Amino acid sequence: MDLQIALLLGQDGITNGAIYALLSLALVLVFTVTRVIYIPQGEFVAFGALTLASFQAGKTPGTLWLLIGAGVAVALVDLTIALRSGVLRRIPRIVGWNLVYPAAVAAIVFLLKPSEFPLLAQIALALVLVVPLGPMVYRLAFQPLAEASVLVLLIVSVAVHLALVGLGLLFFGAEGSRTPAFSDASFDLGLVKVNGQTLWVVGASLLLIVALAVFFERTIYGKALRATAMNRTGARLMGISTIMAGKLSFLLAALIGAFSGILIAPITTIYYDTGFLIGLKGFVGAIVGGLGSYPIAAAGAILVGLLEAFSSFWASAFKEVIVFTLIIPVLVWLSLTTRHVEEDE
Repeated sequence: MDLQIALLLGQDGITNGAIYALLSLALVLVFTVTRVIYIPQGEFVAFGALTLASFQAGKTPGTLWLLIGAGVAVALVDLTIALRSGVLRRIPRIVGWNLVYPAAVAAIVFLLKPSEFPLLAQIALALVLVVPLGPMVYRLAFQPLAEASVLVLLIVSVAVHLALVGLGLLFFGAEGSRTPAFSDASFDLGLVKVNGQTLWVVGASLLLIVALAVFFERTIYGKALRATAMNRTGARLMGISTIMAGKLSFLLAALIGAFSGILIAPITTIYYDTGFLIGLKGFVGAIVGGLGSYPIAAAGAILVGLLEAFSSFWASAFKEVIVFTLIIPVLVWLSLTTRHVEEDE
């Protein structure tokens, strides 16, 4: 291996690591706020990319039907609870978010021609369609079990993952899709040539990370999420709704996942189940951070990306094994240095 090859591999590793860093941040956010190890995070990566590819191909994305179906299910559950408890003032908001909103998105998709939209408008429409699925998944699958043990929540998370993978196969089929590159430009930086799509991925990832940092530091909702992550009971006593915090964390996780899928769609072919492996690598980065530290999780994700890139050169057949083996020494170290606390305590 000479210097030029090392630089090329480093470029690939940083590009992949930027995506893994976003997913690691989403996984840490969801776990610290809700105690859910969010395995379905990768499905939003696939849904975001395949939804955008469907728009560009002039097809109706299957995620539209998923949004409508999930909206109807959430509306039925919440309307039943509102009517039984006599809290009728919640009905307009329930109907608006879960029935009117999906209907409005469907009207845009069917009455207009998304395939003729500019790229930025197509990306925005894909996010508008996919991101609301995050809080809907939380409402249907996790909110009723919010006080359950981490193990129960993990089992539910696996079930949701399997359901979404099956729906992805039903809606998008087994064929993969790839979207056009955001930019065809390339730049010579010494011995290595950097293409425009790589700069888009890294730049957009950094911009989103900075935006999330500002959100958590400067906004009321961001501070509420931080408080819930630090102490759920204390946050509840201070008037912070843990239900709101859970929905907001799943909303942000869906946004990060769908946006990540859109970023990598021009680089690699995306299949209905591609997101699972990508999400697992983000999970390795989150484990490096102990599922509690955002900066260490991001650094761990970059390490995963670099390790994957150089492993593909030295032992391409074993690159996945090498990447996932990284989790073993981290878990051993955490088990030796972390004081065990029973969950009931």
